[in-house]
Amino acid sequence: MIQVIVQTPAPPEIPVFPPGLFEPWYARLPPAVTLFICLGFFAAGAVVLYPLMRAIGRRIEGRATGTDAALQAEVEQLRARLNEVEALQHRVMELEERVDFAERLLAQRHEPQRLERGPAG
Repeated sequence: MIQVIVQTPAPPEIPVFPPGLFEPWYARLPPAVTLFICLGFFAAGAVVLYPLMRAIGRRIEGRATGTDAALQAEVEQLRARLNEVEALQHRVMELEERVDFAERLLAQRHEPQRLERGPAG
């Protein structure tokens, strides 16, 4: 059995760069400045998103946004008109009953005259 040993050159060494050379710019900031920037982003996001979240909350609760008084006035006006229509409908029904009664009276009054005369001829 023959053994063959092959010798290869060693891999190149990884170069050591000075610290901070390839770090992003924000990694070199002091921690207090980084904290201040993060808090600023959160505050700006809250200011921008607050009205949107309030509107969504109102929609979920079922309240109208902005035109609540106008819608309430329109609903009250429609309710008043509905009450008027119901009153008119009641009056029309009474008038129909009276007309039916009058028609029955007129029909009963003419029937005896027809019977007394007999057949026309």
